[in-house]
Amino acid sequence: MVSSTLAQTIWPRPAAAPLAALGRDALLVTAFSLLNALCAQIFFLLPGTPIPVTGQTFGVLLTGALLGPRLGALSLMLYLIEGAAGLPFFFGGTFGLAHILGPTGGYLLSYPLAAGLVGWLAGRGWDRKPPLMLAAMLLGSAVIYTFGASQLSHFVGHAKAISGGVLPFLPGDALKAVLAAGLLPAGWKLLGQKRG
Repeated sequence: MVSSTLAQTIWPRPAAAPLAALGRDALLVTAFSLLNALCAQIFFLLPGTPIPVTGQTFGVLLTGALLGPRLGALSLMLYLIEGAAGLPFFFGGTFGLAHILGPTGGYLLSYPLAAGLVGWLAGRGWDRKPPLMLAAMLLGSAVIYTFGASQLSHFVGHAKAISGGVLPFLPGDALKAVLAAGLLPAGWKLLGQKRG
């Protein structure tokens, strides 16, 4: 059964006004692309891996959970276009197509898919119960790890892609997933919505 996401409930899409609906969608897509650019600036590097720890994974999955699959994925596509076109939106203010095609590009390319998956699950009520929200965030993280490690392995080999591009990040991403598992259901509770 399909339900509404939190953002759709707070700011419904006006069905009778196509231009207003388009404007609302464009504003949400752009705002969340900028949120993800901001999250990419919160980072630190771990020794032995080219992949930075950023706030971005949380931003990507939260974008999907709040906006739903279509707008969530579009927002992350816009983010990639902005960064590839030269805006300093990738981690540490970096930019350019080389980041998408390079060792860490698989992580970037996974973002629209991960946001789309989490948004699809959220649209089916997974964002209303902490265990389901936790599962959705972990599934979204699995998409990011799969694409990221796959592209990284072409540069450093499979074993190093796992040891340097996945394992060091599991504790932090688990913490982010637990945080989201509490935040979104709490948002529904504040709105007085029944949990599905």
